[in-house]
Amino acid sequence: PAIMTITLAIGVQRMASCNAIIRRLPAVETLGELSVICSDKTGTLTRNEMTVRSIALENRELEVTGTGYDPHGGFVEQGRELAPESEPRLLEALRAVLLCNDSTATLEGGQWSFQGDPMESSLTVAAVKAGLEPDAEMRRYPRTDLIPFDTRHKFMATLHHSHAGEAFIVVKGAPEQVLARCGGPGGGAPFDAEAWRARAETLASQGYRVLAVATLPVEASKVELGFSDVEGGLRPLALFGLMDPPRPAAIAAVGVCRQAGIRVKMITGDHKLTAMAVAEQVGLVHWNRVLTGAELDDMTDEELRDRVEDVDVYARVTPEHKLRLVSLLQEQGAVVAMTGDGVNDAPALKRADVGVAMGLSGTEVAKDASEMVLTDDNFASIVNAVREGRTVYDNLRKAILFILPTNGGEALVMLGAILLGLPAFPLTPVQILWVNMITAVTLALALAFEPPEPDIMGRSPRNPRAPVLSGLFVWRIAFVSLILTVGTFGLFFWERGEGASIEVARTVAVNTLVFFEIFYLFNSRYIARPVLNREGLLGNRYALAAVALLVLFQLAFTYWPPLQLLFGTAAIDAHVWGQILVVSSAVLWLVEGEKVLLRRFPRQGRQR
Repeated sequence: PAIMTITLAIGVQRMASCNAIIRRLPAVETLGELSVICSDKTGTLTRNEMTVRSIALENRELEVTGTGYDPHGGFVEQGRELAPESEPRLLEALRAVLLCNDSTATLEGGQWSFQGDPMESSLTVAAVKAGLEPDAEMRRYPRTDLIPFDTRHKFMATLHHSHAGEAFIVVKGAPEQVLARCGGPGGGAPFDAEAWRARAETLASQGYRVLAVATLPVEASKVELGFSDVEGGLRPLALFGLMDPPRPAAIAAVGVCRQAGIRVKMITGDHKLTAMAVAEQVGLVHWNRVLTGAELDDMTDEELRDRVEDVDVYARVTPEHKLRLVSLLQEQGAVVAMTGDGVNDAPALKRADVGVAMGLSGTEVAKDASEMVLTDDNFASIVNAVREGRTVYDNLRKAILFILPTNGGEALVMLGAILLGLPAFPLTPVQILWVNMITAVTLALALAFEPPEPDIMGRSPRNPRAPVLSGLFVWRIAFVSLILTVGTFGLFFWERGEGASIEVARTVAVNTLVFFEIFYLFNSRYIARPVLNREGLLGNRYALAAVALLVLFQLAFTYWPPLQLLFGTAAIDAHVWGQILVVSSAVLWLVEGEKVLLRRFPRQGRQR
């Protein structure tokens, strides 16, 4: 139990250095079992650096220059730079997204700073590029009421009044929701719905996140805003294409997941064409297979169960859809990680085998419901945590594969002495206590610090139902226990045959057993891979330090009078040490020979 707890704690420490904070210790081991990662798109697979790159006005397509939150840039149409002050339609659209917006902009010392949702901040930046001042516009058209954005209706609406007595509503949101409310009574100029939808799909297919904005004039006496007020009659102003490029680290991490047999599924509230474009850029396997939230609503659990493994992109989804997807994947035996940041994501995070909350953008509710929090909101940090989770499980298995055979050897020595009816045991109880205590705090603990094996992310996820003690493990335990028993008995009988006292013979037996464990420690560093190379022998400095410390302990055990008196040991000659080293090193050669045979039989080799 102590080795297990220490190994898990070391895993937690390593994950923290990779920007993944573990909130529940067992999640460290569960990460090594993951077979599916359901990830948000914005900010996790992408940089979360929204920039308005395109604006589609009625019958016009404008390009927006500049990147990020730097308000320096302009507006270009067919290679010609426009003067925003001479473009009333452009200014009207930018003013609308500036008013229907909860981000804030501050100008201090000639420098702009923007706070709030990245998407809304990018719209504010575009308005500033056109010369609009956010505070001045909000004073000119104060907000009277609003309908906040929600994933269920996918739009935000605000009611504004001017000091001149005019009043109007602005609606901003998903194109399909906003355009569905345009036209009809009070809609103003003729509205070509199909043309606007086609333009929205064109922008989405280019990888843009698309927002539509529309407006509706109302009576000046209106001071409350309800859903019935925005059911129809709106006039479309523009479509905004926002670009949020994928993180280079996320692209590399998705490739690592593919090698590791982990399916990555992208779940986003964006348009399906935008989702497809980003999925292709990051390298998802089935990037061109998409299910939307509306399609999920129309599918039964049985129908979705047949599709969920083959579809890697889910668009226009709600938190309720996330929970449903996690449940169906788990029913099919998958071990699932789910990312989330909102309050409504909490049920899905709770249900997932590993809930992953965003540390930068996530709510406290989402963090409390999760097992892991990403301090950088980066998908690559999840993959790094998976690597550490697999390493932790490997190290636990290595510790078990070290502790059980060495304890088995000690037990067989005592059992053999009883069965042979020896008048004096090779080891006394206090000497066995010494061996157990001194090797546990040195050799066994060193395995908790083992670095990841080179192929750790080239393996398929392990079956969580597979037993720790596989056939290979049972064989290795018996094989090594027998080697330790035969070698310890052999030198004990040899010394007694040479006329050595019982104290000397026992001292030789104890040192033989301890040096068996030292050599077997190097075997245990890799379960099936060879260790007779530089990395295998010298790759863990903690193991080398443990060996050096243990050698010092054994010299004190053998030659220091207080310990001689306490443990009943006696000094031994140099040539005896040579015999001990030759005999105890046999375990290193024999186990490495066994590994060679295992590697010649792929089925057994995969059981590592």
